[in-house]
Amino acid sequence: MTETTAPTATTVTTGGALPGGVYDVTVVGAGVVGTAIARELARLPLRIALVDASDDVGDGTSKANTAILHTGFDAVPGSLESRLVREGHLRLSAYAAGTGIPVEPLGALLVAWDAEQRAALPGLAEKAVRNGYRSARIIPAEEVRAREPELGPGALGALVVPGESLICPWTTTLAYATQAVRAGVELHLNCRVRGITSGEPHTVATSRGPLRTRYLVNAAGLYADEIDRLLGHADFTVTPRRGQLIVFDELARGLVRHILLPVPGALGKGVLVSPTVYGNVMLGPTAEDLDDKTDTGSTAEGLALLREKGRRILPALLEEEVTAVYAGLRAATGDDDYAIRAHPAQRYVTVGGIRSTGLSASMAIAAYVVELLADSGLPVAGARELEPVRMPNLGEAFPRPYRDAELIARDPEYGRIVCHCERVTRGEIRDALASTVPPGSPDGLRRRTRARGGRCQGFHCGAAVRALFEQARR
Repeated sequence: MTETTAPTATTVTTGGALPGGVYDVTVVGAGVVGTAIARELARLPLRIALVDASDDVGDGTSKANTAILHTGFDAVPGSLESRLVREGHLRLSAYAAGTGIPVEPLGALLVAWDAEQRAALPGLAEKAVRNGYRSARIIPAEEVRAREPELGPGALGALVVPGESLICPWTTTLAYATQAVRAGVELHLNCRVRGITSGEPHTVATSRGPLRTRYLVNAAGLYADEIDRLLGHADFTVTPRRGQLIVFDELARGLVRHILLPVPGALGKGVLVSPTVYGNVMLGPTAEDLDDKTDTGSTAEGLALLREKGRRILPALLEEEVTAVYAGLRAATGDDDYAIRAHPAQRYVTVGGIRSTGLSASMAIAAYVVELLADSGLPVAGARELEPVRMPNLGEAFPRPYRDAELIARDPEYGRIVCHCERVTRGEIRDALASTVPPGSPDGLRRRTRARGGRCQGFHCGAAVRALFEQARR
């Protein structure tokens, strides 16, 4: 179950002074987009750094989203986002299949609940065609009911989008980072950018000392506008948009067969009901514009709103047990498109305003950013294919170690369950703790194994999991 094709040497640092010398390219931000960019750059014979203020990759927006692999059917036609989501969907679908990232192609129903929403469906179907997606079609209320028997009363029809899929966002980010580090990218965590002096090379002041780099990529998510201003640009402002979600127990999984989407509104795609690859059912998100880029708390008002919306969409869901509630912050800019811009004279690329579609578009964004860097003078000759990786499976629809008799016979640690809610074994925890990009906290370990992520939220296994984590750190 361990990641395959181990490198001869890897560099992941979490403290102390940064290495000396000059990097060819430094990527700021190790979320799903930043790690995808670092992975793409790793194909080049260059010295690459990936830095993040957190103690782990994917610890910001990338860890708390709706975990959907989008087709881009509802993007703004002709926009950069539309093109990159469409390309990214194809790239990531193929990459996930080869890497072991769990994906479930359930398809989506965009459900109309009133006459106004029903009248909007033909326009959404036409919009999908303009975005290059031709498989969407409108179905009547009778077919909606046949497809989703537990749906609440009053649905007037729906737009079927067969290509929408579930995906594991945690494994995606980790796969990118793992492949990048194995190919020679230096990952520096707990490394907050505090200032930038533009020059040849740039000098980046960080919480771990100075870093020098010829080219700079800003993929800092919620903080991309602040990094942009350090380089003298004020093209956009990030307004954190909080999305609260409720996660229901795995026993609710049989209630829903598709991703149930609303007709989108001005603040986004609205509240959805969706299964997850982990076997749960998710309700959310809200869309609340805030001032605080760290406010990921849930509120009574937000959860009440979700329950109200959920009661109309899937009434029986509200009778199921809640496993967890959480909130994520999206990097909203007020624009209808990504803010990806090159500044060739500064050897600098901004990758800002990447909202909920960033996961789906990540691989295409990475390829586009490397093109912009090449246009800015970065040498891109000598690109190579990366050694493949195979990630441990977290998806409930795919084989898990606790059910694999042959695997357990070879290594009994895969038969010793530590987290009984999620059926996570000592072997999986051991592998995660010894992996190329190990977790920096028990929460990071949860994102690699699902340990402490079940109905008891670590009440029974928390002490044992933490003991294993602390033992590995020693």
